[in-house]
Amino acid sequence: MIAELGLALLWLAAGMTGLQVLSVVLAARSKLPVFADIVRPVAIAQAVAAILSFAALLYVFAVTDLSVELVAANSHADKPFLYRLTGAWGNHEGSMLLWVTVMAMSGALIAWLEYRLPEPTMRLVLGAQSVVALGFYAFLLFSSNPFARLDPAPPQGAGLNPLLQDPGLAFHPPTLYLGYVGLSVAFSFVIGALVTGQVTPRFAQVMRPWVLGAWVFLTLGITAGSYWAYYELGWGGWWFWDPVENASLMPWLAATALLHSVSVLAARDALRAWTVLLGVVAFSTSMLGTFLVRSGILTSVHSFAVDPERGAFILALLGLYIGGALLIFGLRAGTILEGKRFAAASREGALVVNNVLLCAILAVVLLGTFYPLVTEAMGVRVSVGPPYFDPVSAIFAVPLFLVMAAGPLLSWKRSRTEDLAKPLVLYGSIGAGVIVLVRLLSEAGWLSTIGLALAAVLAVASVAPLWRRNIARTPLPVWGMAIAHLGVAVALFGMASDSAFTEERLVALNEGETTRVGSYAVTLQNVRPVSGPNWNALEARLVVGRDDGAVETLRPQSRTYFSPVQTTTESALLNRWNGQLYATLGEPVDDRWQLRLWWKPFVAFVWYGGILIAIGGVISIAGRLFGERRARERPVRTRAEVEFA
Repeated sequence: MIAELGLALLWLAAGMTGLQVLSVVLAARSKLPVFADIVRPVAIAQAVAAILSFAALLYVFAVTDLSVELVAANSHADKPFLYRLTGAWGNHEGSMLLWVTVMAMSGALIAWLEYRLPEPTMRLVLGAQSVVALGFYAFLLFSSNPFARLDPAPPQGAGLNPLLQDPGLAFHPPTLYLGYVGLSVAFSFVIGALVTGQVTPRFAQVMRPWVLGAWVFLTLGITAGSYWAYYELGWGGWWFWDPVENASLMPWLAATALLHSVSVLAARDALRAWTVLLGVVAFSTSMLGTFLVRSGILTSVHSFAVDPERGAFILALLGLYIGGALLIFGLRAGTILEGKRFAAASREGALVVNNVLLCAILAVVLLGTFYPLVTEAMGVRVSVGPPYFDPVSAIFAVPLFLVMAAGPLLSWKRSRTEDLAKPLVLYGSIGAGVIVLVRLLSEAGWLSTIGLALAAVLAVASVAPLWRRNIARTPLPVWGMAIAHLGVAVALFGMASDSAFTEERLVALNEGETTRVGSYAVTLQNVRPVSGPNWNALEARLVVGRDDGAVETLRPQSRTYFSPVQTTTESALLNRWNGQLYATLGEPVDDRWQLRLWWKPFVAFVWYGGILIAIGGVISIAGRLFGERRARERPVRTRAEVEFA
């Protein structure tokens, strides 16, 4: 009964979306107020129906209703409750329903809260959002029904992929979806403003919090996903350039460029056409990610391998939305006013260079992701990995970081180059000093050495906007920018340190034997069987001693799940302020046990940096919204009051 109710609510949400599209069209053509008046209420009603439909899916997973095909294929009764619940979106159909639910909620928030742009523009924004949502509703209802029944119901479900049976599944996908859908909101604002000719600083001010929010959620989602893969897959790395990892990185790069561009438009009335184009590109990359994950052309722990017909459906949607948006841009680009000009040596100029470099990195990732797919379609299998991505991305990333360091020192519109002399000498001295120090004290490669130097320069440059300011009176957006840039420096430091200083040991030990990695002596005390709620495991007990005499215990496992039957490697981590000891248990060899050990200096700074970047974004959002609220509440003073004052 609940499944049928969920399906009925899904149809109702789709119907409301269709009504929303129709009311926007009729309001524009007939000029009758009745059609204009129902656009916002219908958007809110659609969200309520979508939320209730998703709640029905959560319920059938929570109670393990095996008569629902999706539950039978992705859950079983013996699974812990958390994984029964999160399994609702750990699959193709459920993740798509979560996607459209978040999209409906964002449309409802726009309808409820946003009155800062002319009403015709806002109706078109809601109309564009509903057109995008309608395609996904059609995809769910006609190609990927999450509430399809099985008759008879199987006695036991197939279970969820063991690699997904982790608390990370409760956080990582939803945050990414919030980021993706936030880019659809930015796309809708762009289409609304483009059609009505409202590509103005006010439009940018209204859109900026939505772009910031999407960027924050993408940052958190990528950071959480990176850490999840790091400790769950047992391979000791935090980024593999997996195509599905790249599918989340590309929207983040586009959103970062869009964020800087929309800030220039909001503050200086420049980069109008560029901002609109980046809005289309950012949404297009999120659609490309959706296609990669759900088309069946990739095999990855991150992807949902489904039949090609569904991939063709998504590809058709991708072509419709991206092609339609580019067509509208081509037809309306001539109506976008130029905006104010600026000198090359200005903060606007630095942000343009920033955007171009971000787009270049995006192109590098896009090429490296799709090239193997194209060659495989032609019968040739190639692998594109770190040997391509690392050095080619660095060609554009190094100047990007240098521009990040110098940009905040520049003035709007035009800067005097002599004002940059002292800060740039300081930055150069810091960078050169770090390079000399690293080369003298370690055997780090040149790419890692340059990364460490840039991290030091960025850390100093990130607080440069706070120099000579009254800290108590510094606007929150300035704090947000400084913290986000500091987060980039911290993350870059963690990445470079991990690459430069990691030590690895692959050994086979008898019980009681000891090996060393870094400054740690690791003794294999024993290997014993243990069991959990839906798995059995062999667990090694490692006694870890440091040079200062302190002793710790690590327990890596080789775990076998019951349903589905699959063996996974469960790593064990010892966290210290200056790094992590990472241990995994392998197979027995001649009565000895294989152990893989890493000492990874400062690797946790990769994720600390991601969190700092997101915190900076949240502070910026709060500062922008608080500033606008104060501006609205500030009383308008009459001429007599001004003269009296």
